[in-house]
Amino acid sequence: MTSTTDANTDSTTDSTGSTGAPGSSQTYGELRAQLATLTTEAFRPELAEIDRLATQEIARIMNGEDTTVPAAVAERLPQIAAAIDATAERMARGGRLIYAGAGTAGRLGVLDASECPPTFNTDPSEVIGLIAGGPSAMVTAVEGAEDSKELAAADLDALKLGADDTVVGISASGRTPYAIGAVEHARAQGALTIGLSCNGDSALAAAAEHGLEIVTGPELLTGSTRLKAGTAQKLVLNMISTITMVRLGKTYGNLMVDVRASNEKLRARSRHIVSLATGASDAEIEAALAATDGEVKNAILAILGGVDGATATRLLTESDGHLRSALAAVRTT
Repeated sequence: MTSTTDANTDSTTDSTGSTGAPGSSQTYGELRAQLATLTTEAFRPELAEIDRLATQEIARIMNGEDTTVPAAVAERLPQIAAAIDATAERMARGGRLIYAGAGTAGRLGVLDASECPPTFNTDPSEVIGLIAGGPSAMVTAVEGAEDSKELAAADLDALKLGADDTVVGISASGRTPYAIGAVEHARAQGALTIGLSCNGDSALAAAAEHGLEIVTGPELLTGSTRLKAGTAQKLVLNMISTITMVRLGKTYGNLMVDVRASNEKLRARSRHIVSLATGASDAEIEAALAATDGEVKNAILAILGGVDGATATRLLTESDGHLRSALAAVRTT
C-alpha cells in the first residue's frame, strides 16, 4: 500500500522489476506504462521549477489548483445523488455503509466513518472504514496490502457482508486492486457497490454499480494524489455520509439532532440545537433533556409536541427516527 510520506502510486516495486506484491506477475515496465495513462500521474512541465518560487507564490498556485476541485465534483452530482439514494434505501433496511481503500484513500474512508457516531449517533458498526493492511496502516505503510484483491474479500467476509450493505471502493487511480477487489466481492454478494476514483474510464468505476469518476487532473506534485484527488474524495465522502444521514432522518432541517453528547462541547451544542429548534427557555430545555436521557431529538419532540419523554421515544420509534414524521403524528392525534 502507499506510504504515509506521500508515495501515492498504487503499488510498490523492488529492484528486480516486479511490483513487490505477493503473487503478482506485473512487471515494473507494465506498471509504469499503466500509470502513464492516468491523468492523476501526469507531469506538468510548467511547474518543473516550482521549488525556485517564493513560498507565497507556491501557496497561490496551490490554492488555485484546489479551487478547481469543487467544479470537478459538480460535474458528477447526478451520479453522486443516485448513489446516495440507493445507499440510504439499503441503510433504512438495516444495511451498513462500508468504505474500502488503501493509503490516502483508505484513510479518508476511515476518517469519514469515524465521524459518524459523534455527529449522527450511529453505532460504530453502521458506518465502517476498511484500509488495506488493517488499522496500523493508518499511520504506517503495510507493503503489498493494496495489491491484494483477496485481502479485500477477506476483510469484507469478516464483517459478514449482507445484501443490504453498501461498499464504497475508493482509489484515486481507479486501479488499486484492494479497492477493486472489495467492490467485485461485494457485488458478487448482492451488496450495493460504489466506485470512487479520480480518473476516467477506471477499472474501479467499471466494477461498481455506481461509478463516480471525479477527474481532477494532474497534481501540483506529480502523482501526489493526497492533494486534489484526496480533496475530491473527501468532498464526495462528505456528501455520501451526510446526505445519507439526512435521508435517514438524522437531521431536522440543518440541525444535527442525533448528535451524541460525549463531551462538554457537544453537551453545550446539544442545548444550543434544542434552543434553535424550539425557541424554548433554558429551564424548559434542561427539563426536556433530563426527561429524555439527554437525547436531543427526543427533547425537541417533547417540547414541540407537548409530550413526555416516554411518548417522544415511542413516536420516534414508530416514525423510524424521523422527527418531522413524529411531529406530524402528534399533531394529528
